Amino acid sequence: MLIKRLPTLLLLATCSLPLPAWADYPEKPITLIVPWSAGGGTDATARIIASSLEAELGQTINVVNRTGGSGVVGHTAIANARPDGYTLGLATVEVAMMHWQGLTDLTYEDFTPIAQINFDSASLSVENDADYDGMEAFLEAVRSEPPGTYTASGTGLGGIWHVALNGLLMDQGIEAGKITWIPSQGSAPAMTELASGSVDLVASSLPEARAMIDAGKIRSLGVMTPERLENFPDVATLQEQIGSDFTLGAWRGIVGPQGMEDEVVATLQDALKTAYDSDDYQAFMAKQGYGVVWRDADDFAALMAEDDAKFGNIMGEMNLAR
Repeated sequence: MLIKRLPTLLLLATCSLPLPAWADYPEKPITLIVPWSAGGGTDATARIIASSLEAELGQTINVVNRTGGSGVVGHTAIANARPDGYTLGLATVEVAMMHWQGLTDLTYEDFTPIAQINFDSASLSVENDADYDGMEAFLEAVRSEPPGTYTASGTGLGGIWHVALNGLLMDQGIEAGKITWIPSQGSAPAMTELASGSVDLVASSLPEARAMIDAGKIRSLGVMTPERLENFPDVATLQEQIGSDFTLGAWRGIVGPQGMEDEVVATLQDALKTAYDSDDYQAFMAKQGYGVVWRDADDFAALMAEDDAKFGNIMGEMNLAR
């Protein structure tokens, strides 16, 4: 009799076991940390993706700005959170740069990648009446002149666009630093300096250059991306002009702390893909001119590792790595 009852008892015991913590995820609101100020491009991107993601997950997503330390404060807050899926972050390309600059010990390995949702390729712009008809002519001019002949701006010293410019120079066999970098508080003031003739070149994303391009004050020499951008079809790639496959740009992606459950990551990745494909997100990004690129968790992890090595190499040649 006891033998016959044993399967039933085992079944009852099994049913009484608590479900895994992720089984009903998410059961409460989620916090999305943004390492940059409210009102900027990263903040706006976070809020539009959060809005679309709420509909998929059925939970409120609270966007919280944690600024300071050139991105260190916010990224540290993401990495130090509990890996339970209720604190996420919109990480930026600075993850691949900050530790090389000696600003933090954080690296991409301190995060759980979930999905990349944006990529803005670097571009180079000059005054509208500059002598160079394209990237090849400009690079030949740089090659033929002594170091310091040309000046460029677009961000602070060691920022993403500073690194992008020097990465291109290295790719073309020109020593890093041959173009003198004039630090700025961003692309907008740099564009003003370019239009006034105070600098020879600005490195930035094309969306950041669009207003000045549309006004006829500057023009882009080319963009560091494999294919022409849909929003800027007249701007040629490096491959078209000089046969170079060098690419570099600024990315944004959703991450969590290291050690998240695979099942939670899969749930978030699926919901993010639907949010990414939504009309609201795609229309917003198109209106802003931001690049939309999707990479799932595995591909995003590969990009983060690749960029970490790439930035370390370039910044080392620039004498910015510590």
